[in-house]
Amino acid sequence: MRRREFLGVLGGAAAAWPLVARAQQPAMPVVGLFHVGSSDKFGHLVTAFRRGLVEADLVEGRNVAIEYRWAEGQIDRLPALAADLIRRQVSVIAGNYIATAAVRRVAPTLPIVFVTGDDPVKLGFVESLNRPGGNTTGVYIFTAELEAKRLGLLRDLVPQATTFAVLVDPDYSTTDAQVRDVQKASARLGVQLVVARANSERDIEAAFVTFVQQRAAALLVGASPFFNNRRDQLVALAARHNLPATYESREFAAAGGLVSYGNSITDAYRQAGVYAGSIVKGAKPADLPVIQPSKFELVINLKTARALGVAISGNLLTLADEVIE
Repeated sequence: MRRREFLGVLGGAAAAWPLVARAQQPAMPVVGLFHVGSSDKFGHLVTAFRRGLVEADLVEGRNVAIEYRWAEGQIDRLPALAADLIRRQVSVIAGNYIATAAVRRVAPTLPIVFVTGDDPVKLGFVESLNRPGGNTTGVYIFTAELEAKRLGLLRDLVPQATTFAVLVDPDYSTTDAQVRDVQKASARLGVQLVVARANSERDIEAAFVTFVQQRAAALLVGASPFFNNRRDQLVALAARHNLPATYESREFAAAGGLVSYGNSITDAYRQAGVYAGSIVKGAKPADLPVIQPSKFELVINLKTARALGVAISGNLLTLADEVIE
């Protein structure tokens, strides 16, 4: 089931699920951590989330319990997982944007802390960034808005290139805006684009065949939770086809990608942990402004650069927040 189809049908399914009576609360408060991805790909986010809870004086196993739910990339599992979390009598649930949507459909009044790369006002999660106004708040990381910047960075890395590949996820809510921004940037830079859309492992493989056929010299991987979950495949294909590539987050560079530029997803989940802890202690989501990280991190994988024959300028290395040897 695709994400857009899932969001359309979830409301009807939710009506059939009984909400748990909350008369008997567990002795220790329970926090839910809910993600569409898999624990092996996003385990570091768990560590960050726990660190945020500790900042709120909550330690797992001592004065708070955490229930983890991972959809393993299977969108159709989200409704059942959301319902199961609610049966666990959680005080608050934290999760990425599509997990947040699933919980809101099932339990509209349950406190939620989201981490999203799309505008939470546009998504209907909050009334405004400064005054969320309901039971939902969280962290708004800028991902799609940075695609033009990433294309410019890619052009600096491969200045002789005239054709750039762009891979986007057709099911992600910001994809159309990503494509528009990249097309505008390509016109300014005087380069051609080969845009491919992929929402499955097979589609990703086919997209790279197209990029090679169209003689693309470098690759921009668009922002997408699905791509983040498939980062090992994407990095391996870029290496196999000798395509220098830029990505949205450090996780890609750590997996062997050439360069990443964007907000720290890890720190976003730490901040989500702080907010979840505050809510457990009595804070209302409506009173917690949506966090908008102002720091962007540039990560360069020098080992990959050498393998691809890409020269990284001293100036760019100086600007990098992290250089992976």
